[in-house]
Amino acid sequence: MKSKIYPSPAAALDGLLFDGMTIMSGGFGLSGNPESLIPEIRASGVKGLTVISNNAGADGFGLWMLLESRQVAKMISSYVGENKLFEQQYLSGELELELNPQGTLAERIRAGGAGIPAFYTKTGVGTVVAEGKPVETFEGQDYVRETWLRADLSIIKAWKADPAGNLMFRKTARNFNPNMATAGKVTVVEVEEIVEAGTLDPDAIHTPGIYVDRIVLSTINEKRIEKLTTRAREEVA
Repeated sequence: MKSKIYPSPAAALDGLLFDGMTIMSGGFGLSGNPESLIPEIRASGVKGLTVISNNAGADGFGLWMLLESRQVAKMISSYVGENKLFEQQYLSGELELELNPQGTLAERIRAGGAGIPAFYTKTGVGTVVAEGKPVETFEGQDYVRETWLRADLSIIKAWKADPAGNLMFRKTARNFNPNMATAGKVTVVEVEEIVEAGTLDPDAIHTPGIYVDRIVLSTINEKRIEKLTTRAREEVA
């Protein structure tokens, strides 16, 4: 069997990138971003991308890099605040945005991985979110129909992987990553640690290896803090 482990982020993406493709990118704020793979997408020069992600990184970090290089044509996202570049490109008409409530975005991705083409939700009924979408009534309540999300490529970040691609995530880095792993035609995961087969407790595996095509050891693990708040140390009586 061919090894799923690749020697570098660039090698893990080799042959997968093309203009106009759709990419799912894990992460929530600064946690769980595939920060080693994104620079290689930028370096490839691929353009016209549709990117599905909760947000678009922060100044100089994560998907911000692809916005700055003007490689992204459309974002399908939930949280667009506090990213000035994202805001500027959207307001100028340079970047198309499909805005989703956060729970709806997560469910659309989960549905894509589960093979469910559409589902109904009350979230967004009567708002701009529902414009152009079918609305039906169930038990006297209106629900908007949302469709699945799938991608040509999912790039995710995990804590540990074994050679089969079984994954463990650490705390909030779990976020959108496990669902995105199921919804890409090809899933590439960068991990902080690759362990030997049989090391991971089967009951502690968050994503089974069947969903993972390629694995690479992270080359960037910044562990940034999004908002750092400090207070003066109290005097000890």
